[in-house]
Amino acid sequence: MSNLDKEYEASLKSIETENVVDRAFYRPIGFRIARMLRGTGITPNMVTVISIFVGAAVGFMFYHDNLVYNICGILLLVFANILDCVDGQLARLTGIKSAIGRILDGFAGDIWFASIYVGFALRLSHEYGTYWFFALAVVSGLSHLVQANITDYYKTLHLYFISKDKGAEFQSLEQVIARHKEMKLGINKTFYFLYRGYTLLQVKATPALQRMLQSLHAKYGDDIPENVRIAFRKQSRELMRYIDLLTFNGRTIVMFIVVLIGEVWVYFLYEIIVLNIVLLLSMRKHEKMCASFIE
Repeated sequence: MSNLDKEYEASLKSIETENVVDRAFYRPIGFRIARMLRGTGITPNMVTVISIFVGAAVGFMFYHDNLVYNICGILLLVFANILDCVDGQLARLTGIKSAIGRILDGFAGDIWFASIYVGFALRLSHEYGTYWFFALAVVSGLSHLVQANITDYYKTLHLYFISKDKGAEFQSLEQVIARHKEMKLGINKTFYFLYRGYTLLQVKATPALQRMLQSLHAKYGDDIPENVRIAFRKQSRELMRYIDLLTFNGRTIVMFIVVLIGEVWVYFLYEIIVLNIVLLLSMRKHEKMCASFIE
């Protein structure tokens, strides 16, 4: 493996949690941009903030029932996601990391899709003369938040079973609460309060996972044997094909198609019905897997 290949791999959280589209398209481009930005003084958080503004403009583009606007919206969303890759890869290449940076990174994606759902609702309301589409937008947004929350938890857990270094972002609810209490009043503490609620939802939604962690901790402490780590990751990787449908690429491939054909109402049904079914099936399989590791 060349030095460049090693550097590229070091810029990723783990090749095991990257899906095909990310590995083939987004990550290589993000890596090249991150290498160019390294040493310029531009921080990962700066890149994240830029991505928020780029992604937030997509809703305006998708509001218009116009192919040119819609193609521009697609390109903006692709660019926003490239920037989302850049901030994380730049953080790993430079060592400039922070808990707030990770929270801000997740918040960025929420802003993009919130703007898109509002844009879709306005477009459909004007087209059909009813504002009931905003109810679909709200349900879609809430579904999206829960799906992203659980998906992030599963992927971070997988990293935790690779190594302590890779899984450094995986924290228990108790650790998050303790960290929040230590923080001084300010915007960072406000963001961390939201993250505290985010973590609480993850914990409440995964009882078997929590019992597995408690069992492993009681038996091995912080030193989980390699054979257990490998066995867990083998089963976890098999679930990634379902979980990947709940990620950015799983959403946007369908979104881009419905936008280009002009039937954006289809996306709300996809988000609310199809992706929620995928979420429930994934959670059921993941909980069953975790239960198998409890002795």
